[in-house]
Amino acid sequence: MKRLLIGVAIIAAILVLLVAALPFFVNANQFRPLLETKLTKALGRPVKLGELKLSIFSGGVTASEVSIGDDPKFSPGPFLSAQALTVGVDLPALIFSRELHVKRISIDQPDITLLENPMGAWNFSTLGSATTTTTPSSSNEAALDLSVKVLNVTNGKIVLGRTESKMKPEVFEKVDIQVQDFAPSAVFPFSLSADGSGGAIVKLDGKAGPLNSADASATPLEATINVTHLDLAHSGFLPATGFAGVVSLNGNLSSTGTQAHIKGSFQAEQLVLARRGTPAKRTVSFDFDLQHDMQKHAGTLDQGALHIGAAQASFTGSYDREGDATVLKVKLSGPAMPIPDLEAMLPALDIILPAGSSFQGGTASANVTISGPTDRMVLDGTLGLNNTKLAGFDLGSKLAFMARLAGINEGSGTEIQSMSMNIHIDPAGVRTENLSLVAPQIGDVTGAGTVSASHALDFNMIAKVRTGGLLAVMGPNTTVPFKIEGTSSAPRFDPDTKGIVADKLKQLGGSDVQKAATGLLKGFLGGKK
Repeated sequence: MKRLLIGVAIIAAILVLLVAALPFFVNANQFRPLLETKLTKALGRPVKLGELKLSIFSGGVTASEVSIGDDPKFSPGPFLSAQALTVGVDLPALIFSRELHVKRISIDQPDITLLENPMGAWNFSTLGSATTTTTPSSSNEAALDLSVKVLNVTNGKIVLGRTESKMKPEVFEKVDIQVQDFAPSAVFPFSLSADGSGGAIVKLDGKAGPLNSADASATPLEATINVTHLDLAHSGFLPATGFAGVVSLNGNLSSTGTQAHIKGSFQAEQLVLARRGTPAKRTVSFDFDLQHDMQKHAGTLDQGALHIGAAQASFTGSYDREGDATVLKVKLSGPAMPIPDLEAMLPALDIILPAGSSFQGGTASANVTISGPTDRMVLDGTLGLNNTKLAGFDLGSKLAFMARLAGINEGSGTEIQSMSMNIHIDPAGVRTENLSLVAPQIGDVTGAGTVSASHALDFNMIAKVRTGGLLAVMGPNTTVPFKIEGTSSAPRFDPDTKGIVADKLKQLGGSDVQKAATGLLKGFLGGKK
């Protein structure tokens, strides 16, 4: 028995030595043309491999370099180039029968370029399509078994761009991809992680397949999406919009290959929504449910809910891509939103309150439509405020001319019972019409005006005061016209002295009386003619 065991050990040792020495007797490079031919035929793209090395113990063939050509309609350069490619194969079949059966594929440090043309087609759409095969093959050539137990991509780089576009390509670094139980005709699980521009971390986990043989980009998939620390200002997703902030996203993606359903939510910190805006002081969250047409690059937002503290608003609408721009047509509806929560968003929208002022209490309502390209959006609709106070800004004291006329009491702020307006916002600034303000300490104020992109004010207003004073002598329905000029942070209120008494003096029918009264009011008010 002892001799038998010794004999077995000697035979085992000899086998180990033979296996270890096998790479010295087998020139792996003799299989390079076969491997290049098989891969070229399978991918429909020219495949070039560097020096091959055979690893008996790992059961694999390693290429020092690899490149896969791009679709010539997109680029003359490579679609993929990598430092190393390891193909795990059935070695006995490869060595003795010259048959290639792939068990695993590992690609190290690849550079992958993904390009989309203006028609919406991708350069990887034709991967694996027989119509793009550039290397002829004989009819008796053995077909490549594409079933792969494990496919790994490590430490890769993906450049995502568009042909005929001025947009800067989006670059993803440290890309790791794992695919298990891959077969073209089956559903297979996959995972992906990558670092995007501006510090974003992207993760996808799900399943894909079967592969669409006519268009690889139309392959169905389902996945969960997780994105953290996406810096909008340093990414290429919203070019030339002025948007900024740090966004995180969690969602679910289900795609048939042509239609995608995406549902999830994102949160934004330090959000900026205007070119001259400053970061918002509150976190903004948005829940969404949208349908996306992958061929038309258009979709509908079936449901959207915006949350800013306790303030909530709903979104519905559509979007479409025109060239490099995304065109929106979205409706926002927000009833009874707490004003103090919304106030934290004003800097992000480049809306400035008078210096030293802030809102206390009350609610706001909004019904607006947002339309146009993301870099030139236009907002139209109605806004309203109810039962709030603009603390730190006493409108009564600013209307000193009116205080003298009507005996208005000054205070520490301006009480607003209600305020409504039609509003139009575009890159040139803000235009308001049908502005109506009910302020108990003053009365009813109406008017219209504009706020320029540099915050210059130009408003024509009329106040109908409710108190006494000099105007009480002139009757209960006397109106006081005035202008608001200056800037948003330092508004200036000037009376229209002629207009103040015009309506009343017309009843007297005398131009001399009108002239005298106007001069008297001018001296009393310290205003203008």
